[in-house]
Amino acid sequence: MTHRNLTESTWRETRAAAPDAIAVLPIGSQEQHAEHLPMGTDTMLADAVVSRALAVLEERAAAGADVPDLVRLPTLPYGHSPHHLFAAALTLSAPVLGTVLDELLDSLAACGYRRVLVVNGHGGNDEIMRLAVKRFALRADVTAAACSYWTLTDTGEPEAAPEDDRHAGLVPGHAGWFETSLMLAARPELVRAERAEREPVDPPPLFDKPPHPGLTVERHGEWERVGGSTDDASGADAESGTRLLDRRARGLARAVLAFDAATRPGA
Repeated sequence: MTHRNLTESTWRETRAAAPDAIAVLPIGSQEQHAEHLPMGTDTMLADAVVSRALAVLEERAAAGADVPDLVRLPTLPYGHSPHHLFAAALTLSAPVLGTVLDELLDSLAACGYRRVLVVNGHGGNDEIMRLAVKRFALRADVTAAACSYWTLTDTGEPEAAPEDDRHAGLVPGHAGWFETSLMLAARPELVRAERAEREPVDPPPLFDKPPHPGLTVERHGEWERVGGSTDDASGADAESGTRLLDRRARGLARAVLAFDAATRPGA
């Protein structure tokens, strides 16, 4: 396995890696995360999961496993966050974010890349990212994949434990137990833990708890009404965050291996 950082590579190294490697593009956002988490939470967590996943793959390669070459791209730090402008956000409109992704993906194809994986850290990007990947594969001779990091867990490992039942409905949430625990593991110095508690909100937000399974419901002013978070983060802890982060990283590593096995040139 060869792992390159695109920013630190020369153009010849980039071109040489492109035909066989998987390019990994993390994307995040800059938006409010209640009173206790920083604006760049989604970007930092996408970074953290990708970094740990690459470390897992490097360990497997060192042990003799067949692991693909990877080229890590700079994380896109802006996303689609108009629903957080009530407090603070730097947001791209859906068409603009789609165009940004289109042009980055097209640039990769022009540089010779034929396999790309987009790893997302912000819920507002998810649909836009998936559409961009679909469009990319229609107009270029490529194979592209996309995922939001919280959807991946290391369920294939025998020692993998299920999520704590008390918190099963809080993943991923927003600025709640899940993200706060992850940040306590990844960037504890940036968590204002004393501000994490949130009073119960009645009625609960419809975007997080729709009145019927399968419905997507948005009501004007919900994010501001609930104070910018989906659940009380005061019970978050670094131990849970380390476990959650490790499971997502190992899940992403397994996803990379599966993507490689299904798309490797000559396979």
